[in-house]
Amino acid sequence: MLNYTDHGTPSGLPTLLIVHGLFGSARNWGAVARRLADARRVVTVDMRNHGESFHADGHGYADLASDLAKIITEIGAPVDVVGHSMGGKAAMQLALTRPDLVNRLIVADIAPVAYGHSQAHLTRAMRALDLTGLTARGDADRRLQAFVDDPGLRAFLLQSLDLKGEVPRWRLNLDVLEREMDRITGWPGTDGRFGGPTLFLTGALSDYVRPEHRPEIKRLFPNARFAKLPGAGHWLHADKPREFEAAVRAFLTPSGG
Repeated sequence: MLNYTDHGTPSGLPTLLIVHGLFGSARNWGAVARRLADARRVVTVDMRNHGESFHADGHGYADLASDLAKIITEIGAPVDVVGHSMGGKAAMQLALTRPDLVNRLIVADIAPVAYGHSQAHLTRAMRALDLTGLTARGDADRRLQAFVDDPGLRAFLLQSLDLKGEVPRWRLNLDVLEREMDRITGWPGTDGRFGGPTLFLTGALSDYVRPEHRPEIKRLFPNARFAKLPGAGHWLHADKPREFEAAVRAFLTPSGG
């Protein structure tokens, strides 16, 4: 089963499950989860091939949704779900195929469509990083700069670098993630329906969810609503954490829709 972290305690509100995106982990969502846990139980997961969860040869959305279904069965269904990017697609796949497990759904900056871009260059960059003798994240950042220009992106990737073990290691199954990249950026074409309350929350500076995606979103999620966070890009929870938290609270509380 997936590795997960518990925050807060059960209350009258459903447990909130937070599902990270590609190259992320449960720990990336720790601050947001702790704040949201003031009112309910919040569970963050490491998806397969990420963090401290198991490694597997497959990384398709049917696999990811099945992993989430097992976690929800363990912690108690139904749950509210927030999924970002890859995690948003996994959450949509779950809601479309196991709607009995999902109460309310928030999809953060992703649509149920195939995208043409690839992140395989980042798996290659991480694999190319010389881990010999690394003990400090600052040194790792300087070495990774040869492959990744963006300092914010380097900082995000380096959260998955474990420097506390006997030897440095990535907490990512880079070989499988690169091999499965077309499936990760793609979409399996699932044709179910999820009629529960759904929010597509996007960054105003991001182009991942475009107007032409809305007809398909509404077909699969007929009760979908849309909101944008001003000043936020694709990593909207990192760009505008307080605003993201407020939007999640507003939608998940009984008065929020």
